[in-house]
Amino acid sequence: MVDQELTWQGAVARGDRALFDAVAHRQWPGAQKVLPRLGRAANHGVLWAGAASALAVFGSVRARRGAVRGMASLALASATINTVGKWSVRRARPLLEGVPTARRLARQPRTTSFPSGHSASAFAFATGLALESPGWGAVVAPVAASVAFSRVYTGVHYPTDVLAGAGFGVAAACTVRFVARSIERHRVTPGNERPAADAPALPDGEGLTVIVNKGSGTAAEAGIERLLKSLPQAEVVECEGPDVPAELAAAAARSKVLGVCGGDGTVNAAATAALKAGVPLAVFPGGTLNHFALDLGLVGPEDTCRAVAAGHAVKVGVGRFTPGPARAEPALDASAVPVPPADSAGPAVPVAQATAEREEFGYFLNNFSIGAYPELLGHRLRWGPRIGGGPAALLASWKVLRAERPVRMRLAGRQRAVWLLFAGNGTYQGSGATPRHRMSLGEGLLDVRLVFGGGRPGPRLLAAALAGPLTRSPVHTATKLRSLRLSEIPEGTPLAYDGEYALAPRSCVLDELPDALTVYRPR
Repeated sequence: MVDQELTWQGAVARGDRALFDAVAHRQWPGAQKVLPRLGRAANHGVLWAGAASALAVFGSVRARRGAVRGMASLALASATINTVGKWSVRRARPLLEGVPTARRLARQPRTTSFPSGHSASAFAFATGLALESPGWGAVVAPVAASVAFSRVYTGVHYPTDVLAGAGFGVAAACTVRFVARSIERHRVTPGNERPAADAPALPDGEGLTVIVNKGSGTAAEAGIERLLKSLPQAEVVECEGPDVPAELAAAAARSKVLGVCGGDGTVNAAATAALKAGVPLAVFPGGTLNHFALDLGLVGPEDTCRAVAAGHAVKVGVGRFTPGPARAEPALDASAVPVPPADSAGPAVPVAQATAEREEFGYFLNNFSIGAYPELLGHRLRWGPRIGGGPAALLASWKVLRAERPVRMRLAGRQRAVWLLFAGNGTYQGSGATPRHRMSLGEGLLDVRLVFGGGRPGPRLLAAALAGPLTRSPVHTATKLRSLRLSEIPEGTPLAYDGEYALAPRSCVLDELPDALTVYRPR
């Protein structure tokens, strides 16, 4: 048995050396000017740190997250290789006989040969990036492969060193992804929303129609693959752009359950269709941020699949904004609105009759805002296609923070100037003007936060950001309301709701509709 093992190891070593010699003796046109320099650029992960920095500045949200995952994977792979890997095998470096002098590195490595640290770092970064942003991963993968091959080309590693290093890198990236998802699942905790008894169970998905926004990218495609494995009888309709609202309305009219796979803007449109048709909503997270899904307790499409199959759903509140006439309207005394404890949904408060009779309205599942954020969003949408998401966000922030005029309007009948009005569908945890997540979507209240005008917006927004919910200061206030009337809004003022951009009406009423929407979620 021992002799057989030694014979096998000898055969592998001979084959390894034969491949090494074949690479050394072959002429590779153009490689001599590129590969040695590429290998040196990857020393100590400098090449990959530069790529991550570029993605952080110029890339999308998904690309930035992929860059962070890639660097974390690289760090894990490098630490593993340089401790356990190299000191466990202690393989000597290849003899440079046959390797042309022009290819050899000026400084030969002094560490052991197996496995290749450069290959591990390259494949760790490329795989970590690809798992979050497949498009950028495809761009980086040939560079990673070239770095790995350069280690054989310059004579510092055997081919098996490179293959083992690449395997370590891929394993490190998968480990980082597993840990990140475990942390995310631990952090995302379902709230105390009221269970919905009227949601049908669809074990094989029959009666479920899922509208997939193809514009949401590869995350939506991956979500649909998992959905069809768990709910094979579900109907899937793929569309994008202006076709999405019409497809959602048609699907809601003919289905027992309306499903949606996309980002928060697409989920908002689906919720609107589900509310009008009176059907439950199944949200399959497929966007970049998925704020509503995460606050509901849905980490991935598999959570929704389990809930739909078992018929487990909850009632959630929905925010609504209803445009009104341009003239000033009777004031709504915000101080007269009772605020129940945070853990109590409370009864729904009827909206004024004039508001109920209007047909034009919009819903928000996450938040509604006027002021700094919609201005920033508008600039980013305008400049993003021309200069990229990262630079557009920086330029938009610089322009917004240099603004000189706040928005002047009436709030609950009182004239105010504000840099930011934020209304959340349920109470957001986190500081002042920078709320992060919600513990419950069944509270039945609007989380209203105002940053008052005066001075420059930057210091005031920062001061509000350092404060907490239900706080007041000379520059900001935060409270909970069931409804709020806005009037005398300047013409052309932008608003944002669930990440969508629009122009605000001259006046409108914000109100909360408690337990208005049935949404699937595992128990």
